[in-house]
Amino acid sequence: MFEFQQYLGFLLFLTVLTIGFWLMIFLITFIVPYWLYGGITELYQERKAQKEAEQKS
Repeated sequence: MFEFQQYLGFLLFLTVLTIGFWLMIFLITFIVPYWLYGGITELYQERKAQKEAEQKS
């Protein structure tokens, strides 16, 4: 059977594993799409501004 320190170590391992799992889910579902959407819209706005500047010249 487990000793008390081994039990605490196992609980710590499960806690870190669970936190890592939910962090990855959060990053994949919210942060990465938000980052990609922001990058694409910024690129689109820059290209649009560049085309307008070229047309005025």
